[in-house]
Amino acid sequence: MFDKILIANRGEIALRIIRACRELGIATVAVHSEADEDSLHVRFADEAVCIGPAQSNQSYLDPVRIISAAEITGATAIHPGYGFLAENADFADMCESSGIKFIGPTAAVIRKMGDKAEAKETMKRAGVPVVPGSEGIVDSLDKAKRIAAEIGFPVILKAVAGGGGRGMRIVRNEDELETSFMMASAEAEGAFGNAALYLEKFIENPRHIEIQVMGDEFGNAVHFGERECSIQRRHQKLIEEAPSVVVDETLRRKMGNVSVKGVQEIGYVGAGTIEFLLDSEGNFYFMEMNTRIQVEHPVTEMVYNVDLVKEQIVVAAGEQLEYEQDDIFITGHAIECRINAEDWERNFMPNPGKIESFHIPGGPGIRVDTHAYAEYRIPPYYDSLIAKLITYGRNREEALKRMQRALDEFIIEGIKTTIPFHQRLIQRPEFIAGNFDTGFLERIDLLE
Repeated sequence: MFDKILIANRGEIALRIIRACRELGIATVAVHSEADEDSLHVRFADEAVCIGPAQSNQSYLDPVRIISAAEITGATAIHPGYGFLAENADFADMCESSGIKFIGPTAAVIRKMGDKAEAKETMKRAGVPVVPGSEGIVDSLDKAKRIAAEIGFPVILKAVAGGGGRGMRIVRNEDELETSFMMASAEAEGAFGNAALYLEKFIENPRHIEIQVMGDEFGNAVHFGERECSIQRRHQKLIEEAPSVVVDETLRRKMGNVSVKGVQEIGYVGAGTIEFLLDSEGNFYFMEMNTRIQVEHPVTEMVYNVDLVKEQIVVAAGEQLEYEQDDIFITGHAIECRINAEDWERNFMPNPGKIESFHIPGGPGIRVDTHAYAEYRIPPYYDSLIAKLITYGRNREEALKRMQRALDEFIIEGIKTTIPFHQRLIQRPEFIAGNFDTGFLERIDLLE
């Protein structure tokens, strides 16, 4: 097992990793920017190193500074969390060349899954269902027109190196294709430095279902069921739950088994997520793979009684998975609301600032992952996530009632948050009935 791990991240996920390390008896090093000096992950780590100014490209996104901090403190492994450098293959290479273990898959696997077109082809070879579309990069408008005509409109253009909805355009007819192609390509170039696109059939009103997987260095892999991630705005998830109300045991087994085959095909080590689109007829299609721990991992931890971050660390240290698929059972239901420092009534405008009062909910079945506290100042430089509120119940109804209670108890004063948004959303009859898809928020007005 590792003696000391450096956490190359900030906020709640950095604190989450520190807690896992402490339970494993591993010393921790927190890195932080000048703006995060007062963050809780800095306070609770065994050591802390300031790696630069507030701007992330001069701190959390600077691999040289992070590697230097690891070498100075004697850390033998680096956990990247999510975001920042978590899916950066060059950073994983740098760790390896410096003799530091990167807690995640190899750089080669990160590159393979980070290239959307290659990831799709890889999963297709492994027998994972994929959305009909281009066999690779669509390098010309003429090629895009030809493929669209073959598979039929509507189609969707996606950046090969994309994420977060950038470099993405839905095209419903040939007249829209030229403009959409140019706009998606330009946006991809600006956001990722790579203008390449691929094209897929657009699945109308799908649900976004993801499968949590874990693999070790011995070729073993398992899945921990699905998460429902369809409540999202501009491709950013807002509420997640496990299990999904539309996935029964037969479908869960089918999706899980093909996901395991996919990760075994690429020799995947660590925690990862296979993301699917699920249509109204129960057909599912591979969308992408995230080669890291997910923001929403707590809902899986709650219903499977597992610590995914500890499992990540254990398999990265060369240990074999201690269980097989038949040992893994789901119990109960969990829901997660992402609490952000945003004014949801003003188009979710970021609202950084000083938290005057901070009271977290409690009681049975309540979990709060946060790095915030009273008098803490939310900096304007990073993601606006303040906390993840997770509730667990014997069934969805109980988990939902506990979420309603917990949101009422959650007090954050001094800044605007998305708590009122969640309070309204989870009381919608459609949400309570589980009747929603990825376009749900676009069709309703919570300000009515």
